[in-house]
Amino acid sequence: MSEPVNVFQQTRKHLKTGNFTFLSTQVAAWQKLTKLIQPILPQPEQWQVVCYQHGILTITGANQAMISQLAYLQKQYIAQLLQLPEFKDLQKLQVRLRIQTQTPPKPQSLSRSLSPDTQDLLRGAADFVSDPKLSQAMLRLARNKK
Repeated sequence: MSEPVNVFQQTRKHLKTGNFTFLSTQVAAWQKLTKLIQPILPQPEQWQVVCYQHGILTITGANQAMISQLAYLQKQYIAQLLQLPEFKDLQKLQVRLRIQTQTPPKPQSLSRSLSPDTQDLLRGAADFVSDPKLSQAMLRLARNKK
């Protein structure tokens, strides 16, 4: 007799693969559930399923007002979700605020064009410098037209 399949519970078959298969299966199942709940829950929030175990569906949203609305009207939303076969054992919703990860702003480069007079002065100074590397750097700077 085989054990029932529950994608959210680890089985012995995942020991050799380092749990990668288990995690991939779990994420795929959460993505499927996310697509199912999205049209039912308050809009325009982008809800994400992060866990569904023991009748508790844990989802995240980025808008605190939508999260509060969902928590307040939890019983009505559970009743709607219970009509879907995937949520036949749903008992409770847990809603968490999803913190948006912000990418650090790119440092703004101070790219200014050099005036023609400044470029001429740099070229002239490059002729008087005895160090060839410094002279080349000054010529490159004079050519730099950003």
